[in-house]
Amino acid sequence: MTKSLRFLSVLFLLIFFNTQALFANFDFNTNCLNAYKSIFELKLGNAKAYISTEKKQHPNNSIIFLLENYVDYFTLITSGSKTDFDKLKANKSVRLDKISDDDKNSPYYLYAQAEINLQWALIRGRFGEYFNAAMEIRKANAMLQDNAKKFPGFLLNNKGLGLINTVLGNLPDGALKSTLATFGIKGNMEKGLSMLDKLADGLPKSTYEPFYEEVVFYYAYVLTDVAHSPSAYSKTMRFTERIADTSLLKSYLQSYVCIKTAHNDEAITILAKRPEGGVYQPFPYLDYLEGVAHLNKLDLSASNYFNKFLQSNKGANYIKDANLHLAWIALLKGDKSNYTSLISKAIKSGYTYNEKDKQAQNEASAPAPPVDLLKARFLYDGGYLTKAAQLLNDKQATDYATDKDKTDFSYRMGRIFDDLGKDDQALTYYQAAISQGKNLKYYFASNSALQMGKVYEKKGNKAKAKEAFNTAISMKNHEYENSIESQAKAGIKRLGF
Repeated sequence: MTKSLRFLSVLFLLIFFNTQALFANFDFNTNCLNAYKSIFELKLGNAKAYISTEKKQHPNNSIIFLLENYVDYFTLITSGSKTDFDKLKANKSVRLDKISDDDKNSPYYLYAQAEINLQWALIRGRFGEYFNAAMEIRKANAMLQDNAKKFPGFLLNNKGLGLINTVLGNLPDGALKSTLATFGIKGNMEKGLSMLDKLADGLPKSTYEPFYEEVVFYYAYVLTDVAHSPSAYSKTMRFTERIADTSLLKSYLQSYVCIKTAHNDEAITILAKRPEGGVYQPFPYLDYLEGVAHLNKLDLSASNYFNKFLQSNKGANYIKDANLHLAWIALLKGDKSNYTSLISKAIKSGYTYNEKDKQAQNEASAPAPPVDLLKARFLYDGGYLTKAAQLLNDKQATDYATDKDKTDFSYRMGRIFDDLGKDDQALTYYQAAISQGKNLKYYFASNSALQMGKVYEKKGNKAKAKEAFNTAISMKNHEYENSIESQAKAGIKRLGF
């Protein structure tokens, strides 16, 4: 090599390394991938160790700030702590400032900023900060759309865009929806689900395979809780199958969808076998889920799991609901004194940030339910349809004293016959529940109308389906109003009206 060529080579290297010093180049290297993998196994201590190592070895790598935000995100998801939330949310602006000074020519430049905004939006929604959440969704959406135009082959854009489209496409009326509408931001649930489905199918065969677990995490959530998809169970179980059993997040996703879709025995097995140890982030909500699953079998040892949840939980959610479940267990045992005490706890303790606790507050404030209706409710939720039907087989609505209990009976029989595939009987009971409970604050009548719409939709009777969905929408000031209304509107949209 000539002296001039040697000089040019040295000069090139100097320029290259000086450029590397200026820009972090968003390097998802081995340390970062190990941290990311640990985060999605809920081994947050391990993740912090890998991030610390990366900070020492490559302090200018801006992927560090994204990973640190993931740690905060899952810390708040698993703890549910308002105190932690108030303490950690100041980290957001610091991280965004660091990233915004970096290499604008990297596909991770806008992506990382969008992810941080989106993660905080999802967390804020849990604590009622809807306006700030709307602003963050707006920013994330704009950044991801811009990034998709600049880097159309960067598949990770579709993860956030898929989530945003799905959630906003089924958003109930309220502060968050009205704020986003002001900025012209709307979603498309079908488009979002399609984007996430393609990602979940395609990532294992691509260079983006390490991000598979995150895509499945969001996809399982929207299938189960947003779209209320009939394929939520089958798809979640299929897509989580290739995730390692050492992942506590896998146990959470699988057990949650099993409980929500009446695969109760499977949920109990999954939760009993979930990985444990100090390496995993504490996740008290799993004890709550285990209590729900055991109570669905009328196994009254479920109280052990609810008590464990309440003892270890530092979060704001499910406190009312856990105490209500403990009260119901006392009622099933015939312990009226303990029932009264626990009902008082359900009313006075905890918060009403989420729908479960709002409903728990309402139910705790109402008269005690008849034991047979309570048992049938649990058995139905667990998927034990024959047992639930047998329990109420010789009953009728007139056997119950209050309008609430009459409506509850008709609603429960409708749901049981519906799931048993006996449409005509289901429709009869649903109509009875609507007639009996349309002016009550309970969810039985409105959800009967929603389920009636789904039955008619399945039968191909679009006119009757639309009428039933509109009936569900017309009922106001009841439990689960936002969720039921969103599902009814989605049903009308499916019908093509």
